[in-house]
Amino acid sequence: MICVELTFSDDPSRLELRPQHRQRLAALHAAGDLVMAGPRDDESGALLVFACDRAGVDKALAEDPYYSATGVAVASVRQWQVVTGG
Repeated sequence: MICVELTFSDDPSRLELRPQHRQRLAALHAAGDLVMAGPRDDESGALLVFACDRAGVDKALAEDPYYSATGVAVASVRQWQVVTGG
């Protein structure tokens, strides 16, 4: 699995893209590429857990304008080895 961590600034302009972004997340989840995703409870960022390979994650990040919107930064993209669950 691959985890993507996002950080958000106080700039609210990203919120315009959020409905379309969440539709894309739903489609990725339905396709089995995205296990789970959601914002931190303080809205300072988000975590996404992908079940696809790095090329699939890179494609998902490139195709969704939310990830390059003002106020959104991709803080990390890391491989994650699941030991329990999943």
